[in-house]
Amino acid sequence: MLVRNLVLKTAALGPVERIVRRSRFFRPLVSRFIAGDTLEEALAASQALLDKGLMVTLDYLGENTHSEKEALEAKATYLQMLDRVGEVWAADLKAHPGYEGKERINISIKLTQCGLDQGEAFAEANYREVVEHAAEKDTFVRIDMEASEYTQRTMEIVGKVFADLPNTGTVLQSYLYRTDQDVEKVIEWGARVRLVKGAYLEPESVAFPNKLDVDEAFVKQGKRLLEAGCYPALATHDEDAINAFNAFAKKENIDKSRFEYQMLYGIRRDLQESLRDQGYNVRVYVPFGDAWYPYFTRRLAERPANAFFILKSLFKG
Repeated sequence: MLVRNLVLKTAALGPVERIVRRSRFFRPLVSRFIAGDTLEEALAASQALLDKGLMVTLDYLGENTHSEKEALEAKATYLQMLDRVGEVWAADLKAHPGYEGKERINISIKLTQCGLDQGEAFAEANYREVVEHAAEKDTFVRIDMEASEYTQRTMEIVGKVFADLPNTGTVLQSYLYRTDQDVEKVIEWGARVRLVKGAYLEPESVAFPNKLDVDEAFVKQGKRLLEAGCYPALATHDEDAINAFNAFAKKENIDKSRFEYQMLYGIRRDLQESLRDQGYNVRVYVPFGDAWYPYFTRRLAERPANAFFILKSLFKG
């Protein structure tokens, strides 16, 4: 956790961001985690994953829009994503007729990109329009969870939209103290949830500071979702956690079709394909767009080897 916090704090410094964005040195590492700047590049990467028998969720990078105009532009991109996803899905079904009824590609969006900082009603209206359009395409929309200051508002808005449009769900972060209660809430709703450990820099007042506590909470909450949740997505590259979930599912006779694993684009491709070969559903989170810096730094913070490599290069003089 100390390394992760150091990387996040360092990455937040303006001069560091400028160096990373401008330097060609970082581009290969950025391209490892980001599928491209454009939707078409991301769709090409997604098709390669679909062809391997993996599933996909597309994420248009960006958060905390500064105006209603920016939020409306983001919404327009979401609607375009859904149109193109529908086309890709139709072509994929034609190529693989055995996949009927299996949702192989969907999208993930953020409420701050929908304009949450400009107003809750405004963001909810934009989000609702996206989910309504997705329903016409028989597609699922996931609301990504952001920093803890947005957690309560996100839960409230998702709960209201889900009550009318069940083709949506959200994300819960195990490092927050409140997540046990939020797990029970989404189970009560019957909503789909992605469970993650959490990647934002949070104060000890709201989140576990100790990695072991986070790991323990993640496994406990994941098991609870496996036994009572609606098609939970367990998002992790932690093989110990995956083994614990697999053993629990086997013991409780929970079929592999009742849940999925989610992993990040460019990380542990070997594990993604191994789980696929064992018959588990595996979905890859495919991010794209030019607003990649915050996402990129969170991925570095999760991988100390990459983080140390970057920090060393920055201070070489």
